[in-house]
Amino acid sequence: MSNSNSIRKDKTCLNCNYVVDKRFCPNCGQENTESRKTFLHLFVHFFEDLTHYENAFWKTIKNLIFHPGSLSKEYLSGKRMSYLAPVRLYIFVSFVTFFLISLLPNEDNKSDKKENGLVTFESDKGTNSNEGLYYKDKLEEQQNQKKDSIKAQPKKDSIVNKINLLRKKGVISKNEADSLRNYIKIANKEKSIEKENKEVTFFNTKYKSVNALDSIQKNGKPTEKLSAINYWFIHKILLVQEKYSKEEIKEKFIESFIHNLPKSLFIYMPLFAFILWLFQDKKKWYYFDHGIFTLHYFSFLLLGILLITVFSYILGLLENFLIFKVLDNIFTAVAILYMLYYFFPAHHRFYGDSRGLTIVKGIVIFFINIFFIFVILTMFAIYTFINLH
Repeated sequence: MSNSNSIRKDKTCLNCNYVVDKRFCPNCGQENTESRKTFLHLFVHFFEDLTHYENAFWKTIKNLIFHPGSLSKEYLSGKRMSYLAPVRLYIFVSFVTFFLISLLPNEDNKSDKKENGLVTFESDKGTNSNEGLYYKDKLEEQQNQKKDSIKAQPKKDSIVNKINLLRKKGVISKNEADSLRNYIKIANKEKSIEKENKEVTFFNTKYKSVNALDSIQKNGKPTEKLSAINYWFIHKILLVQEKYSKEEIKEKFIESFIHNLPKSLFIYMPLFAFILWLFQDKKKWYYFDHGIFTLHYFSFLLLGILLITVFSYILGLLENFLIFKVLDNIFTAVAILYMLYYFFPAHHRFYGDSRGLTIVKGIVIFFINIFFIFVILTMFAIYTFINLH
């Protein structure tokens, strides 16, 4: 590391060709060191560039979490070198949060892995006799529970059995028995199809398929045809329903929603800053000031989501112990309450309003944002769904 950080003998700046007397160029600020670095130095430089050096990073995070509003206030007062820039802080926290969330398995995946692991281990039980016997017992227990549940359910073929019994007693003829059994098969098939249609139908569309929609749009009466916008929207929905099953739609929707959520939050921040601007003195506060407060506030919210997710995942690995379940619930509840409370002291410290006025403004701003967030997330959810294919 010492060789890679040594000062170049050539006093000409590699960036702007300015004469460098000391370590840093007085014209552009670039460090006049050897340009060829070790891989370790490259890694350290990457982390330092993201966090603006370790001390500034941890100082920023500490003030952001435990001193609501102080980070924005000090930044606007001119103390900027000691902390991460607001935009860089938000991008870094947003990247880490959504990257880790995308990596951590959800509950469905974890349960699937457990079940698959149980069956796989049973097939390979010769590799370890004790563990093999343990999982064998677990598998037999699951099978017995399944058998008990089947016994508890009413038999679906009870009607067919009654028809067979009447046929043996001669109450009905063979043709009559066959007709009744065929009728039951057709009825059950129709019920199954109806159930499947209900399971994969979204937004209550009355059209069964894309072909049915296109046929009505092309050959139907003028009163049956849809407008261009409605046709485009329903066509998108039907394409998704025909291409994916209910579980696939759910999985892809969640994946797409999480992937695009940072974009929607980034788009929403200017609106949040505008709402703050409406409630403050226009001569004293510029829109830029509200933007700085918004960047810090949203960084805190994302950081809170990150901590809740990681903490819950770690404790979820020890879910067999009651104490860890309790700790998980307590931490999540406290974190959510603190995230809701955080806005009020941050608003009070940054804008300098009285506590009473801060509470009144905060409540009004809270409900206004709830409304707009609901509208934006609804529109975003629809957009995510119709673009699954």
